[in-house]
Amino acid sequence: MSSSIPLRLRHLRHLSTAATATTSSSSSSISISKAKSKLRTEYDPDKALEIYSSVSKHYSSPSSSRYAQDLTVRRLAKSRRFSDIESLVESHKTDPKISEEPFLSTLIRSYGIAGMLDHAIKTFHQMDQFGTPRSSISFNSLLSACNQSRQFDKVPQLFDEIPKKYSGVSPDKVSYGILIKSYCEAGHAEKGIEVLREMERKSVEVNAVTLTTILNALYKKGKEEEAEKLWSEMMKNGCELDVASYNVRIMNFQGGEPEKVRELIDEMSTMGLKPDTISYNYLMTCYCKNGMLDEAKKVYEGLEGNGCNPNAATFRTLVFYLCLNGLYEQGYKVFKESVRLHKIPDFNTLKHLVEGLVKNKKIKEAKGLIRTVKKKFPPNFLNAWKKLEVELGLVSSNPGSGEA
Repeated sequence: MSSSIPLRLRHLRHLSTAATATTSSSSSSISISKAKSKLRTEYDPDKALEIYSSVSKHYSSPSSSRYAQDLTVRRLAKSRRFSDIESLVESHKTDPKISEEPFLSTLIRSYGIAGMLDHAIKTFHQMDQFGTPRSSISFNSLLSACNQSRQFDKVPQLFDEIPKKYSGVSPDKVSYGILIKSYCEAGHAEKGIEVLREMERKSVEVNAVTLTTILNALYKKGKEEEAEKLWSEMMKNGCELDVASYNVRIMNFQGGEPEKVRELIDEMSTMGLKPDTISYNYLMTCYCKNGMLDEAKKVYEGLEGNGCNPNAATFRTLVFYLCLNGLYEQGYKVFKESVRLHKIPDFNTLKHLVEGLVKNKKIKEAKGLIRTVKKKFPPNFLNAWKKLEVELGLVSSNPGSGEA
């Protein structure tokens, strides 16, 4: 346990009484959107908890609270602060909204994110105690908690047991999709297909998300022919495929000929779908793997014209392959653009770039890059950057204050 126990306890006590107590006028509060924005970049679990506690009582609906709650739980889980997660989630059970199924379902979800499946199952079974009705909403939250906890074998078990134990709970298309995901994540795509056939027999709609899950599993296992056959079958059956479905196919072909990837992107447009950043990232990667860096840069430069914005993966891919080809100065320019857009690549990619800059005597640029990323990366990466500075002889007794 850290030395900030009193601080954490104050936050958790505040959470436990927020539903019934009136906050003093002196307590600070921020808007929900501002809280979400701050939580995205706050990696200190105590500070994340403080941000969340200052706004949790103001949430008007479970959907508005879910994102902030999820982020806070993730920060705590990463620090293995499971007792704090339990205190936070359990505090919400005194809230009058606990009798509303969507609200309670967010608590089940939080335990799933933290990998605390036993707590998620216990909360589901407590619903009678809280006077909360059960339906596919809470049922699906529980099944998802199993997948989030990576206890995939629990999904088929609960899928079978829960509807038998509780009247009013029956699987819907989302439930079947979660079941299929559990099989696919466990490496049993063939069982996922069996569930798909069961859905067809029972006239349960097969949506694009479910199909994409199976396709992804088949491609990853190298079963391309089987995946393509399933794709054609679903197309004939009128399944409304989406951009994510196409991206899974494109991902499978990104190591091959760029023409095939381009063909699939064109096909998406013909189908009335708009290729997204992920689609173009795969095309860019394909060009890079085939040594066609100029074409890759054209894809990158054309993103805005295609109604897309580069993401961290865009910059990671381009910087990596520029470094691989010794084009460190170009890589540095791309890095600076990633900083401007707050989409900075990962540590390993930038490590290669810094090493290349030093190798090419671009010491000023290398130091500038490290100064920048030390401010932008989570605190747990600081030691790695400091170590790299020492290894490359970049430690200065009078470091500048500028950025890259």
